[in-house]
Amino acid sequence: MPLMLMAVLALAVFLSGCAKAPTTEMDNAAEALARAENDPDAVAYGSPSIIRARDALATMRTEAAAKKYDSAKTYAQEVVTASEKAIADGKTGAQRARDEATNLLNGVRTMVEETQKNINTARSRNVRVDFNTINGDFNNARSQVDQAQTALSGADFRGSIEKSQSARAILGSIDNRLTQTSIAASRKK
Repeated sequence: MPLMLMAVLALAVFLSGCAKAPTTEMDNAAEALARAENDPDAVAYGSPSIIRARDALATMRTEAAAKKYDSAKTYAQEVVTASEKAIADGKTGAQRARDEATNLLNGVRTMVEETQKNINTARSRNVRVDFNTINGDFNNARSQVDQAQTALSGADFRGSIEKSQSARAILGSIDNRLTQTSIAASRKK
């Protein structure tokens, strides 16, 4: 019996020494991470998964160097899974940002029209307000809207959102000044 046990142990040691690194799986893992890192949406909206994939890749390489090939193979699969998740999260995040930017821009366009009507109404009622400043601010807001549209067309959703928010703030300020001036004028009568 001890002879048989020694033979089994010798065979196990021999076979473990002959085990090969899972190079195909490791190469696939590295390629999957490269795809995720080169996907702008994955980088912008799926970065936690990219970080997990990088960590798993480093661990995979460490395990392979230590000849822990089963563990390396497991980490290789983890790299692939995290990389694929990063790409999927990127697509979802980009769609959500696109929708938010589009909705915000459409709302601001409506505000531009309403503010233009408020300016025209204030002019027709001879409201005492600095129309030069109002016009300058209004033109600035319209420029922000144009820049938001350009950003949206170029898939710069964050830039579009920022420009739309800026335009909304300017338009809100104009409307507030016109309202306050109109209220003050009506109290004097």
